[in-house]
Amino acid sequence: MEKTIITVATTGAWPTKEHNPNIPLTPAEIANDVYECWKAGAAVAHLHMRDDEGKGTMSKEKFAETVKLIRSKCNIVLNLTTSGDLNATDETRMAHLIELKPELASYDCGSMNWMHNSLFLNPPQFLEKLGKTMMENGVKPEIEIFDAGMIYNSLYYMKKGVIAAPAHYQFVLGAAGGTAATIENLVYLKSLIPQGSTWSALGIGHGHVPIMLAAIALGGHVRVGMEDNVYYAKNQLAESNAQFVARAARVIKEANSTVATPDEAREILGVKK
Repeated sequence: MEKTIITVATTGAWPTKEHNPNIPLTPAEIANDVYECWKAGAAVAHLHMRDDEGKGTMSKEKFAETVKLIRSKCNIVLNLTTSGDLNATDETRMAHLIELKPELASYDCGSMNWMHNSLFLNPPQFLEKLGKTMMENGVKPEIEIFDAGMIYNSLYYMKKGVIAAPAHYQFVLGAAGGTAATIENLVYLKSLIPQGSTWSALGIGHGHVPIMLAAIALGGHVRVGMEDNVYYAKNQLAESNAQFVARAARVIKEANSTVATPDEAREILGVKK
């Protein structure tokens, strides 16, 4: 039977307790939340950190504390962000990868106007440094795609030897400034990636459920969690990230697929713990 990977993105860089009081922000909260998501069926945890004021940070110390707590609880695959702090330097965006060597880390393959109010910068020089750093430390890039041009960027960096094939793509649909969360857009983006690649998809906001259903139907993997949606349904705040994971697991089983375990996810993605 087919195996479908559920990634949970617990925190992100932007939502606060004011948006949803159930969002985890501290290392202990994130670790406990990830453990509950692992029990519900998540194979991968995509992690952002927050500082003591609740703002996005690339603090190597916060990552290290959170990773240690998670590793003491379960064997979930760890996917650490390389973004989320607008004041971060190239070095602070990579330092935690060198120290912690997670199985996966985000590789945002281009710059964009973010939420119509700021710039999300991933210039060529940084992407080359990031790709080489990941390769040197055994970290597989999760190539985050916000629009089609980022896929073409990834093909260039593969050809140049900055990132390796087979690649893993994460389609991020519905971010203001990026590609809208429609099934037509998902099918188009999927058609552009190299043969042999693995891929996952998410929809932000009201596009969440349609994109999840389409990704499963198309044989892809899925990402859920409060980084992308603080509402579980219309006018209904999510009770926890595990609530999203449990729904995804039910849908995967109804679609005659099997929810991948962390070790199965490692095999599918070609990574080692």
